[in-house]
Formats: sequence, C-alpha cells, structure tokens
Amino acid sequence: MALLRTLVFQLVFYAGTVPIVLGTLLFSLFAEGARFIIPRAWGQWFLFTSRHILGVRLRIEGELPQGPVLIAIKHQSAYETIALLALFEKPATVMKAELQRIPFWGWAAARQGAIFVDRTGSSASLRAMMKAAQRAAAASRPIVIFPEGTRVPAGQAPPLAAGFAGLYKVSRYPVVPIALDSGLVWTRDFAKRPGTVTMRVGDVIPAGLPREAIEARVHSAINALETL
Repeated sequence: MALLRTLVFQLVFYAGTVPIVLGTLLFSLFAEGARFIIPRAWGQWFLFTSRHILGVRLRIEGELPQGPVLIAIKHQSAYETIALLALFEKPATVMKAELQRIPFWGWAAARQGAIFVDRTGSSASLRAMMKAAQRAAAASRPIVIFPEGTRVPAGQAPPLAAGFAGLYKVSRYPVVPIALDSGLVWTRDFAKRPGTVTMRVGDVIPAGLPREAIEARVHSAINALETL
C-alpha cells in the first residue's frame, strides 16, 4: 500500500509541478510578484499532496517567523526543502549550487531569489553567498539556511558548517532556530509511509553575538528534537 500511495503521489505532485515551474518562468517576466507567489503555491501543493495522498502531516510547535530574520533549520530530508516555500513569506533560501543546474527549476529558483552556494567551501563561493545574503537583507527578506550544511540522518548532530557564522554577521539578523524530525517520516526509501513531521520553533537569538556563542546556541536549538 505504501508503494502504491507513493507512486500516486509522484504522479500527481509532479504533474502539478510542471505547470507551476513553467508559470514561474513565464509570469515572472511580466509580473514581479509572480516569482514569489508561484513558488509558494508549489510548496502548498507539496504539503497538500503529501498530506492527502501519503498521509504525511506537519505539526508546528510555536509561531513561524516572518520578515527580516535568519531562519536556521535542521535538515534531515527533502521534505523541508519544499515545505519551507509554503511556510515563509518570500524566503531567500541557501541551497547547494548543483540545484541551479536542474533544467527550468534552477532558473525558477534563481528568479525566486535562492542563494546558491558551492559546498566545496571556496572563498569565492562564500563571498558570493555573502553578497546574495546582503541583497536579501536589504530587501528585508527572511533568509533560510540549513546550518549543518547538508542532510543529516535522524539522531546525528554534526557541527555547523563554516558559512553560517559569516551569514549571521553579514545579515545582522536575529536568528530563529527550528528543530525538526522529518528524517523519521520522510526517509530515503522510495516508498513513503504515513506519519507526522514535527517542527519546533525555538526562541529568537539576537544579532551581534560572538561566533562561538551563536553557533553553540543554534546547534543546541536545532537539535532539540534529537533527544526525544
């Protein structure tokens, strides 16, 4: 049954994805707001289909932030990478540069204002990320980052990647950490099973803290669900 539901989900979700991506490409050329509205609709479409076809529900503990904040999220699965488009208003999301090479989708993500970064961590890549973050901050957009740098299996808590502290300093934003346990539900297996993904919104951490302090507080907060 799980395999059948997953096949139906894949068919329905991606059938809806094609016109949404193409709509972003087309309408964003003529209407500036479309580059934000259509990706958010895609995130909502994902949440709708994953809930009603797969039985994967999202529970949010706390109030999701909007506006000029740096949102630091635990990253355990592909689930949150799409869901966050529906959850935040005009997010500038830090994501790996390889995604920009996906035909059509990469261009649409760039139009939406994604911040692409080369995970090799070269100085040139980090400088480009900081400049993109400064542009997002100048527009008072929320910046979303997975501070551990990549997907992490449930139960693991590696140190934060080098780029997080620089982004925190450059943006001058307060940080809202978010813990989640999506890896327990949205596994790497093709067949997805019903369950509930929990997102726990942590307390706001002010801007301007020393690197060691901000990294310690964020690391603890985004891994808050790991001990449950």
